Formats: sequence, structure tokens, C-alpha cells
Amino acid sequence: MIKIKEAVIVEGKYDKIKLSSIIDAPIITTDGFGIFKDKEKQKFIRSLAEKRGILILTDSDSAGLMIRSFLGGSIKKEYIKHVFIPELFGKEKRKTEKSAEGLLGVEGVPDKLIIEALEKAGVTSDSEEEKNTSPITKYDLYEDGFFGRENCTERRKILLSKASLPSKLSTNALVEMLNVFMTREEYKNIVKEIEGEI
Repeated sequence: MIKIKEAVIVEGKYDKIKLSSIIDAPIITTDGFGIFKDKEKQKFIRSLAEKRGILILTDSDSAGLMIRSFLGGSIKKEYIKHVFIPELFGKEKRKTEKSAEGLLGVEGVPDKLIIEALEKAGVTSDSEEEKNTSPITKYDLYEDGFFGRENCTERRKILLSKASLPSKLSTNALVEMLNVFMTREEYKNIVKEIEGEI
């Protein structure tokens, strides 16, 4: 497993599943062309880019290039690394037909070629990164009333707003993103602020 400092932006959930077996990094989906209208996700990706940088790894077809171009135009260049997979003709195993252009997407490209594409883009394993010895956990979210407790929906909305995170994150994704964006101490300070407001 390759540990990467940057967050990785892919088109869909199957791309995310594929990459999860190759890299250790936050992986965010654009939901295909959904990114064009989703202002909340655009803002989230921009803040993620500023915090740790992003790798854009879309399919090599025209749709993937359009999404790549859109993101590249809305985020400062110094925060982006572009990773290009080769153009391979074929069909993903889960599909009954080839795509319109007949090219394999990220989910269908062999692992070895994805690793080579990462290397060509200058992405290296980030084994030197400091290990977060006190990460924010799902249990913290439960204890602090952000799920499974009275008023948890209201409290969670406030937390997401203060952390500048999208409102539709699952609990597991929320834990992952909180650990990307803040330390345990910063999280606990936000919890105190929320206590004072409710």
C-alpha cells in the first residue's frame, strides 16, 4: 500500500474502491459531472487542496478530461498534481458494454499501470509523514453527541459548518476528514464552541 500525503480526486465510487486497495490517502469522488453543480463539494475540494494538495486521477476519456479541466480551472495550480492513466481499450468486468469511447476507466486499469502513472506524476510514498498519535475517532463523535444521541443532527450540522465540510458525509467519512483537516485539540475546541452555542 502506497501512503500518499495528497488527497486523490476520482470520478466515481468504483474508482475509489479500486484505489483504496492500492493507496493510503483520502479519496474523494466527483460523482462524475455532478461536480459541475455541487458548489459545496467544489468548496470542500478547494479547501482540501489548500490543506494537503490533491491528485486528480480521472479516466482518460473526454468526460474525464472535462472534469480534470474543470477542477484545474477552479483550484490554484500549485495545489494540484495531475495523474494520467494510459488509454487502454476494453471494458470493465462489472459492465455489460464498453464505454462510448471504448476506453477503460480508472477502475479497469491494472494496479501496476496506476502505480506507474503515480510515479510519472512525481507522487512518492509518504512514509516520513508524522503519525497522528491521537486521532479523532468515531467514538469521540458519539461521546460528543454527533451521532446516536439527542440533538445529534443539529450538533452535527454545526460541526460540519465550522469544519467547512460537506453536509452529506457519512460518519466514517466525517472521522477521516476531521483527521485530515484538524488535530484532536482543534476538534475539541470546536466541540467546546458548540457546547456554548446550544
